[in-house]
Amino acid sequence: MSETTLRTLIVDDEPLAIERMQVLCAELPGISVVGTAADGEAALRLAEKLKPDLLLLDMTMPGMDGLAVAKKASSGDAPPAVIFVTAHDNFAVEAFDIDAVDYVLKPVGKDRLARAIERALARRSDPAKPGEPTWLEELWVPDRSELLRIEAASVHRIDAERDYVRLHTDERSYLLLQTIAGLEERLDPEKFIRIHRSTILRRDYIKGLRHEGLGVWCAELADGELLRIGRTYLRKVKAMAGR
Repeated sequence: MSETTLRTLIVDDEPLAIERMQVLCAELPGISVVGTAADGEAALRLAEKLKPDLLLLDMTMPGMDGLAVAKKASSGDAPPAVIFVTAHDNFAVEAFDIDAVDYVLKPVGKDRLARAIERALARRSDPAKPGEPTWLEELWVPDRSELLRIEAASVHRIDAERDYVRLHTDERSYLLLQTIAGLEERLDPEKFIRIHRSTILRRDYIKGLRHEGLGVWCAELADGELLRIGRTYLRKVKAMAGR
């Protein structure tokens, strides 16, 4: 077996879904199915015995769900990579919180699964170093009937909208079910800074700081817009500018 082949365990409570995934995997390079499981407990028993490189893991199952399986499987010395395969798009935030490789929506297409496997292979060849901060490098956002992968580096502004955040890129904006405080904790502080209780900016998108008088400061953005800096965040923002 090639060193670049991922030994894979398929976990799904639907027999037809397992069968379909086996067929797709047989048609793709870089992957070899070593076992299947129909529930979370069985998946963990098999994972301990088979030591797979990758879990193709359903999110919603009776008893232990996919998130619980992924968390337990990740606690070992050589945890498998995880690709969630699910019919539901509302667990994407939890998925990237546990550093899943990908989040694929059912019905799964061959090309989409191939892209996910390529990502798993790339991560295997360039794993994170122990103790290295795991800042978000990407976000998955619902868009019609699929989840789009948005690179964190492409987001220049994040606005809070109740229990959601709006991610602004050069092309368009996206709505994500996530609090701004929760997202702030996962973003690299060397690249992003919170300037207001409702706003996070990518640091290099800030063109300058402007004093408006009476203690009011604004951040001037690359597109010319001015955003007021909250008093709570002013000291940190000014420190960014060496003041």
